[in-house]
This record gives sequence, C-alpha cells and structure tokens, in this order.
Amino acid sequence: MKYEITVRTPLGDTYRTNRVRSLFNVSPEQAAEHVISVDVPHEAKPWRIGAIIGPSGTGKTTLGRQLLGEAAYLRGYDWPADQPIVDAMGTGLSFDEVTGALSSVGLGTVPSWLRPFHVLSGGEKFRAELARALLDTTGDIVIDEFTSVVDRQVAQVGANAFSKAWRRKPSGRAVVLACHYDIIDWLQPDWILDTGTWSFQWRSVQRRPDIKLDIHQTNWALWPLFEVHHYLKLPKMIAAKNYVATVDGTLVAHVAVSTTTGLKAARLCRMVVMPEWQGAGVGMRFLEAVAQMWLDGDNHYSKRMTGIIHTSHPGLIAALRRSPRWVTVSQQLGGGSKARSRASMEATNKRNGKLTAAAAGYGGHDRAVAAFRYVGDRPRPGAGKAP
Repeated sequence: MKYEITVRTPLGDTYRTNRVRSLFNVSPEQAAEHVISVDVPHEAKPWRIGAIIGPSGTGKTTLGRQLLGEAAYLRGYDWPADQPIVDAMGTGLSFDEVTGALSSVGLGTVPSWLRPFHVLSGGEKFRAELARALLDTTGDIVIDEFTSVVDRQVAQVGANAFSKAWRRKPSGRAVVLACHYDIIDWLQPDWILDTGTWSFQWRSVQRRPDIKLDIHQTNWALWPLFEVHHYLKLPKMIAAKNYVATVDGTLVAHVAVSTTTGLKAARLCRMVVMPEWQGAGVGMRFLEAVAQMWLDGDNHYSKRMTGIIHTSHPGLIAALRRSPRWVTVSQQLGGGSKARSRASMEATNKRNGKLTAAAAGYGGHDRAVAAFRYVGDRPRPGAGKAP
C-alpha cells in the first residue's frame, strides 16, 4: 500500500525562529512541512508482528498512526497510584489470566505485582505496559517508543518475551516503532520497515540468538543476591547444594537441591531468575539442566535421582506443564495443617533434648501448590503409535 503523508506545522514569526532559518538557510517549506512517501506492502500476506525501525525524527510515529488505523495506536495507560499492578489491569479477567500475562512478558518477580506502577523500575514498567497491552488488546495494536527507555539487555529479552506471548494470542497484529536495531533478532518480526533507508522487507521468523549458560555448583553465599526476587521468605534448606547459572560471568539464575529421605529423589527449591533475564527461557533451560545432572547421577552421591519441584508461581507452573520433560505429580489448594506441623516440630525438639517450645509451624497458607517430577527426554505415552 502506498502512503503519501504530509505533516504541516505553522511557523512562528519570532526573533529566534527567523534567526535559525536565516543562519542555516532553511526555507519555509522545509521548516513547515514533513513529507513521507513510502510503499508498505504489509497486506500482501498474513502476518502477526511488524516493526518500523529507524532514527528519531524520520516519521515512525506519523506512519505508525496510519498503518493500522488511529484506534490501534497505543497512547499509554493511566495507572492508579494507590493500586498494585495486579489489580490495575485486566478488569473482568481471571487471576490466572492477569498473572499469566505478567509472567509471559518476563515480569515474574511476585513482590513487584503487589506494587503500584509508579514505584517500579524502568524495566518493570516496560514489561507491565506490555502485559497490559496483551490483556486489553483484542485486535491490532501499534506500540510506540518500543524498548526506548530501558537497558538494552532488558530490551532484547523483553522483545523476545513479548513476541512469544503475542504469537500465542489467537489473533491480532502488532506493530512496534523503535529506534534500536538490536531488538530485531529477538523480536523476530514478520516484516521490517527501515525509516533510515525507507526500505521494506519480509522476513521469516527464526530462532532468537542463542544464550550460552554456564552452570556452577556453589553454596549459599550468593543467595542474598537472588533472595530479594523470590516470592517466599524461608530458612535455608539443610544439606542442600546450590547451583547458579551465568551468562558471560553475569548471574542469571539460582536453584538449590536437597534430597528426600533415603535418597529417593532430589528436591529442587529456591528457583529464581534475575528480573532482566525473565522471559528469555533461560530459567527452564537451567532448571532442566540441573535436574538432568541429578537424573544422570552427576551429584556428590553419584546416585541417579529424579528431580521434584513444588511451586505456586503461575508462570513456572505454566512452563512446567508445557514441557514434555516434566509430569504433574500433584496439585492442591492450601498448605498442610499448621497444627500438625507444630506438633511434628515439638516432637523433633523433644527427641533432640530441646526444652524450648516449637515455632508456630509451617502450613495453613492459602496457596495453590503444584508438584512436578522431571523425567527427561523419555518417549511420551502414545508416541510413535498410529493415530
């Protein structure tokens, strides 16, 4: 489709404007008019994500407002100052839909869900806006200044997370307007219009750039760096082994592994992915790599043990359910009996000769907890059979 857009701006007749025109020999037409003439064949075939990328002042916003219609142009959201973001979005939608959208764009740090928008970091605000766009948009959308105000690491991972989440929607097209070319390989748009050269190209959706993870066994020394992003405050696990993942020396993820009675299974707990890496898929790769090490007997016991993880995080539950390497073991609403927990702790204290009363006990909470067992790359039931 051919777009011919002329933007006219009334010229002021002031000392400064006239002097600028005189000094730099700017004609009235140059100062008052901005003309865009470009062919954008975006209707030639089906697509889900497009990108208009180029330097500032080249006409991205002007064209973007025309491309899918003025109604599709996202002007930003008004966020209430006294409500946490989990309450400020997705009116009329379920709890799972709202938390699922937050997790899908990489905003998986649960404490951040309970904070108002204005206190979030720049990266968290960026992801919260994307989550709200996913929830509120039923048709097409144009997002301006995409990733412009965030760190480039957050921009790339966030672009990838948004791309995956948007393509999971049953319908709707998204066009992002951005100044930075470094998001292209992460966003994987179906087409790109470069306003620097005014060139249009279709492209095939490809894999995003590979992220090389290095896994290290460590101890609890690094846990304080991850603990602030974990949604539970619990004591350190006894006799656990800690693992961390790094990318080019940067801390990315943490998990601790202990064992059940009789070394029958490995318990994977305290799973945390640093906020700037959430949504890139590194958390599941790391978790499965550690679980596979224990399944192969690559541990300090030299014993093969399957890994089990319990979690109430909606994003992690969804990812575990999608993966063929995990099977659901159980799921329940609410924790165990706090009274039974306290009685067990008092009995343990008595056996150990302690005279102090037991703590209040654990359990009695109101969380939906799901348990998953790691099975690796075994064939799934029915695989290879004729339909």
